[in-house]
Amino acid sequence: MTASLPATRHQGSPCRVAVVGLGYVGLPTALALHAAGMTVLGIDRDERRIAAIARGEADLVASDRRLLASAAGDERFVLTTDAGRLPEADVVMVCVPTPVDAHLAPELGALRQACETLVRQARPGQTLILTSTSFVGTARQLLVEPLETRGFTVGKDLFVAASPERIDPGRVTHTQRETPRVLGGVTPACTRRAQEVLGLVSGSAHVVGSPEAAEMTKLFENSFRAVNIALANEFADVCTSLSLDPMEIVTAAATKPYGFMAFQPGPGVGGHCIPCDPHYLLWQLRASRGSAPIVAQAMQAIADRPRQVADRVLDVLSRTGKGIAGTRVVVVGVTYKPGVRDVRSSSALDVIGLLAARGAKVDYHDPLVPSVELPNGSTVDSVVGPLGGDWDLALIHTVQPGHDYGWLEQCPIVVDATYRFLPADAAPRAEDGPSCVA
Repeated sequence: MTASLPATRHQGSPCRVAVVGLGYVGLPTALALHAAGMTVLGIDRDERRIAAIARGEADLVASDRRLLASAAGDERFVLTTDAGRLPEADVVMVCVPTPVDAHLAPELGALRQACETLVRQARPGQTLILTSTSFVGTARQLLVEPLETRGFTVGKDLFVAASPERIDPGRVTHTQRETPRVLGGVTPACTRRAQEVLGLVSGSAHVVGSPEAAEMTKLFENSFRAVNIALANEFADVCTSLSLDPMEIVTAAATKPYGFMAFQPGPGVGGHCIPCDPHYLLWQLRASRGSAPIVAQAMQAIADRPRQVADRVLDVLSRTGKGIAGTRVVVVGVTYKPGVRDVRSSSALDVIGLLAARGAKVDYHDPLVPSVELPNGSTVDSVVGPLGGDWDLALIHTVQPGHDYGWLEQCPIVVDATYRFLPADAAPRAEDGPSCVA
């Protein structure tokens, strides 16, 4: 059975969309589709994730939390682990994660499994949209070719397109509605079918000539960011060596109305995109004996950033006559960016491991993350109610908005790896405050 289409829906658009993968991309996408009048089938193989969403415990911005509360209990919003229900959908959107492994090689297991299941369950008339970021040719290799092997004619029997996600977790200023989607279909008919659906969650679509063009666009976007973040970090180190404030330089350069885009230096990058996506490009180029030396160097610099932060702590301690062995250190914030509960690929975890390996006694405080698992497999709990005097040094990694960090005034040494920390009252650091090292 299919539900009748609400009057606000586009003429001819399908009534049921399956969203495969309900993570930071899939869940907001599913909620936006439901809010636009679609019947949504949310599929995730993790039963705990399904249960958490059902309880309203997913990490979402306030507007998406409201959408989740509205969707709860609605028969048009179904959560399940049963991929066997895929044939019920007129449109299927693949939103599974595409991380890298410990050797920085693409970890394609989840994506391959999702696409294999989708191909096996596909029926005539469906529109299949790949939103996961991956290597150039993913949609063709994992969807189009297997579907044709099954006997389907893509563009006639069913329709395939790529439109990599553009979601900025924790940011309320870059909503899906306000962010154009890059879309490339296998045929013009595929593009039209996909555009009907994406138009319900995004204000506009920039159509490119193929799925491969859409896939490369996403890799270019995040490689661009990686290169510029690596450059910002490099200039921050240069500024520090010349006794200059890096943020003063960035702010001054950003006054130029052309030819400059401000990127902020920091303790490292993390999350789902920048530490991962460029490696999909580099991996593919290595297989074809190609190269992208600027991207490769930037990614090496990004991978090396946690070690540089740990070295900076050692240098600060050395200049104050202290050693690292036995020193009590608190890392302030462990998420990869402010305002999210996500610690995937967070440089904070690497920094904690590096400092502990060198003999420091390391704790952390993050009001959004009660406990974390370190790279060595051990679990550490966040310090509740921290007192600055309990540590010899505080390393500021991530400052969570809306929380009081006034206790850092009592910490003997504060190393600011964000280069822009301000006390809780947002006033400049007092001259008689703690020894802050930028």
